Amino acid sequence: MSVWSGRFGREYTDRNSFNIDEFEDRYIKNYGVSRTDLNGQFLGDMDRRAPVLEVGANVGIQLDLLQRLGFEALYGIELQAYAVEKSREFTTGINIIRGSAFDIPFKAGFFSLVFTSGVLIHIHPDDLHKVMMEIYRCSRRYIWGFEYYCEDIEEIDYRSHRNLLWKADHAELFMQMFPSLRLIRKESINYTGNGNRDCMYLLEKAE
Repeated sequence: MSVWSGRFGREYTDRNSFNIDEFEDRYIKNYGVSRTDLNGQFLGDMDRRAPVLEVGANVGIQLDLLQRLGFEALYGIELQAYAVEKSREFTTGINIIRGSAFDIPFKAGFFSLVFTSGVLIHIHPDDLHKVMMEIYRCSRRYIWGFEYYCEDIEEIDYRSHRNLLWKADHAELFMQMFPSLRLIRKESINYTGNGNRDCMYLLEKAE
């Protein structure tokens, strides 16, 4: 947490602050598909009035994309204070506050959907269950994710640093931890030009 809330995290925010067109172009270049198209495939039939939380929102680009799809009640938490401040340049009518994934500052079941995008990969495997428990607690119905994928947990050097990035099958880890979750959809999203993969998944709590 000290790494991501400090200078390293601030530099991450500066590297990953894009306008919508730049962000969509980046997805098309990396995956051959826009993030908007992926969002529509997974969330196309979801109630646009349902409250949604992004854990690790950075400057709010993912939330802005959901707003453009018609979602109305959008919230985000972000550990990096600089990113929260900068989010005001990128979003309007979206509630992004400073907060930790280890202690999400909302009551149980407040959100219909809780999601991450490239966040769980930065949580140490020994601590991952704590974050997953918080995500599960705050979600009334759905858990959605887009994360770097591997069948087994594998550590990757991140910008010449250790202990900052692990790829895994996060959908499977969620279901192992919470047997009441059922898988609605799971898609492997391959990088163009190399063998790396991300995975988008949507889970639902059993009624």
